[in-house]
Amino acid sequence: MYMSDFTGKLADIEKKFSEIEKSLSDPSVTSDLTRLKDLGREHKELEEIVRLIRDLRKTEKEISDLEGLSDSKDEDRDLVELAVEELENAKTKREELLEEIKLELLPKDPRDNKDVILEIRAGTGGDEAAIFAGDLFRMYSRFAERQGWKISVLSENPLTIGGGYKEIIVEVKGNGAYSKLKFEGGTHRVQRVPVTESGGRIHTSAATVAVLVEPDPVEVKIDEKDIRIDTYRSSSAGGQHVNKTDSAIRITHLPTGIVVTCQDQRSQHQNKDKAMMLLRAYLLEREEEMRKDKIRDDRRSQVTSGDRSAKIRTYNWPQNRVTDHRIHIDQPLIRITDGDLDNLIDQLSLAHQAELLAEV
Repeated sequence: MYMSDFTGKLADIEKKFSEIEKSLSDPSVTSDLTRLKDLGREHKELEEIVRLIRDLRKTEKEISDLEGLSDSKDEDRDLVELAVEELENAKTKREELLEEIKLELLPKDPRDNKDVILEIRAGTGGDEAAIFAGDLFRMYSRFAERQGWKISVLSENPLTIGGGYKEIIVEVKGNGAYSKLKFEGGTHRVQRVPVTESGGRIHTSAATVAVLVEPDPVEVKIDEKDIRIDTYRSSSAGGQHVNKTDSAIRITHLPTGIVVTCQDQRSQHQNKDKAMMLLRAYLLEREEEMRKDKIRDDRRSQVTSGDRSAKIRTYNWPQNRVTDHRIHIDQPLIRITDGDLDNLIDQLSLAHQAELLAEV
């Protein structure tokens, strides 16, 4: 029954793709720019899976022909042996194509290409936790640089020693930012001898990372009567780029009590725009968390849980090792802290896909 439904779904996709291709050559469609754009987007979305389906059809035909040849009693023995070998290769290819098609059929996360707001906060561990939060900020900054993304600071509460932060909130803009960073939310733990430790003892500290989608203004509408805006003098270590007048902005969302601040931009207007963007992100996240609460019992994936209290990763300095506890993989610490996160994120993405396939 399952294979019948699966085969029927593939046939429906091919039929839809053929209908789109036919429509794209229809003069009544080509003269309608909106319709043409929508069909072009649908065509692009289906192009890869249709290619895979057509490869699967060819492979299945090849398997059928080879099975007939390998069972033949009249053929040359060497030819039969070759057919048997090619049959095994074709069957392997069919399985690979089926797995690729299943992945293509998984629902796409519409947020994957969104920009991101990344929050890093010191957790347990005092100054050492804040220094570790600074290490995480530099790690993500290097990763962003490798991806060609742009990072800008929205708000920061720096520590006076060690280049750390009690809290830092940054905007990450770039292609696929959310798709890469969405697995980073949670508690990050560090084990090392702090710079403030004179006895050489290893301490365990923590910092939390939150990854929020940067919403479009139309996604979250905020009524002016629901917010209170206060201005104050910036206390940021922003140097010459920070206006020392009352340019910092604090926005309170009265219905929820959410408070956001921004003081790192050059003008009050820029700080207000960034603070409003941050508030929209918090409200969107709050709405998403409320939705998740309704189905949390059915979602067992640590990768996708969004539970920020979960310890997702440990950075062990003495052993030069980073352990991701969701997928039980170790990576060299120096490589990870230098921003080389691609392999680790790829492994998390594969685990996420495997869980989605299991649910299907």
